[in-house]
Amino acid sequence: MNKVGRLNCTTLNAAVQSFMQTIAHPILFVGGGNMAHAIISGARKAGILDPERVGVIEPNLDRHPLFKNAFTDTADAIHWLRMQDAEDATIILAVKPQKLEAACAPVCEQIAQLPFKPLAISILAGTRIEQIEHALDHKARVIRVMPNTPAQIRKAMSAISPSDEATEQDLELADQLFSSIGKTITVSEDLMNAFTAIAGSGPAYVFYLAEAMIEAALQLGFDKQQAQTIVRQTVAGSASLLDRSPEMPRQLREQVTSKKGTTEAATDVLDDTGFTDAIIRAIHAARHRGIELGK
Repeated sequence: MNKVGRLNCTTLNAAVQSFMQTIAHPILFVGGGNMAHAIISGARKAGILDPERVGVIEPNLDRHPLFKNAFTDTADAIHWLRMQDAEDATIILAVKPQKLEAACAPVCEQIAQLPFKPLAISILAGTRIEQIEHALDHKARVIRVMPNTPAQIRKAMSAISPSDEATEQDLELADQLFSSIGKTITVSEDLMNAFTAIAGSGPAYVFYLAEAMIEAALQLGFDKQQAQTIVRQTVAGSASLLDRSPEMPRQLREQVTSKKGTTEAATDVLDDTGFTDAIIRAIHAARHRGIELGK
């Protein structure tokens, strides 16, 4: 059985027990931006991260108060990691993709001092596993994860893709960590660009729709505050209904659409302007760009 299928075969009981346990070994984040903070905050609230066992390398001193153990120097961070007296560790790469080489170079020099080969989890968009392995000089086991921005409110959708060297325990740890900030699926790496196009960029599509609805509300006579309230609640309520209902989106849409009614008048315009096709083409374009960036 391949690694992508392994997690799906884990019993529900084992998954629940794993989720409830605090991750024992230390975790070092390379980059302390919004996504890193969201992951740490969400996992801490879920009870699976001990702040004392989490370090963050972040050059921006203004962000240091957000973290229990913050470092500007990689050597200091690796020294802290060694002092944790652990048999394993996880390094999470949370920098911008274009900074991969610069961020990994000092890490490579330092992790050779560790008495074990750590796990490296990358959340860099469009960056392939082989690129990460190369940047780390093959000194770490690698898992690639793609979360999206609702991680900030623990509503993320994340895809997990392990390298051949990653172990079953590595995969379970990644799932445990990212499940604390939303939902996860395990996929083969060849689907990561497609996932990014759908889920990674997906919030922008929803916000794009909300922008248009607010503009229409303003044109129809509502003031700015009213327009914001109407659209925000409509989008949030619809998303919650979609999440909780067993019915497909088409069925939910049809329930709102009376024959010859106001909703049908609106959806007829969307159909005439090729709305569905535009969304599909947009997602394909995002996937294509992800492939280009990966090169």
